[in-house]
Amino acid sequence: MNIIVCIKQVPATNDVKINKDTNTLVRDEAQSVINPFDTYAVEEGVRLKEATGGKITVISMGIPKVADILKECIAVGADDGILLSDRAFAGADTLATSAALAAGINKIGDYDIIICGKQAIDGDTGQVGPELAERLGIPHITCVRKIEEIKEDYIRAQRMTDFGYEVIECSLPAVITVVKEINEPRLPSIKGMMKAKKAVIPVWTADDVGADKDKIGLRGSPTKVIKTFTPEININTEIIDGAPEEQAHKLVEKLLQLQIKVPV
Repeated sequence: MNIIVCIKQVPATNDVKINKDTNTLVRDEAQSVINPFDTYAVEEGVRLKEATGGKITVISMGIPKVADILKECIAVGADDGILLSDRAFAGADTLATSAALAAGINKIGDYDIIICGKQAIDGDTGQVGPELAERLGIPHITCVRKIEEIKEDYIRAQRMTDFGYEVIECSLPAVITVVKEINEPRLPSIKGMMKAKKAVIPVWTADDVGADKDKIGLRGSPTKVIKTFTPEININTEIIDGAPEEQAHKLVEKLLQLQIKVPV
């Protein structure tokens, strides 16, 4: 079984910087980690490989240092990593990201299942997996908490809902997005870390994958960030002394002075 896992780098800190000209995240300066939901996608890929045999290719779109994150995936059991990196990909929203990933996956060619994390913690949209499936013209199942059965041409999985779960079957190839309840990601082994250290991560440009430049990057993004700002939070604290009854009277007086309506 040929398995493709899509991952994303996300900021490892809340101290992020925004490019004022493009209103996009400055990823070159931010310390990054693999998106937490994607660690479950990688682990599920490794478990499928252990159960059915085959190969795992991990793919990501980002800046050159994302190659280090791809090596982390190899350290826990993936076979290969591919990085899509090109100025033409920069500033992509979810739709443009799915276009770039679809072009890369089409270049890889043979695959049975594509696994993504449910969502990225920086955007929280959960859109890339379904959009990717639409671009590839294959079915998808979102929020998978368990794969009940998988064969050469079909999969049956439990899809988490707000009130329990649904059992969904679909043909392969397909895209699934997974939730954290699906497994417990493993730590890298010494052998895996040695393999990752020696791994060479191919870097594919937009031209390499034949991407339509009107559908990727800022040009291919129908959603635009108009303005970003950090909200100002000003908290003034005052402690009211006295017995409970006295405190209550003082509190009501304060609220009345501030013209805040209180229940009678």
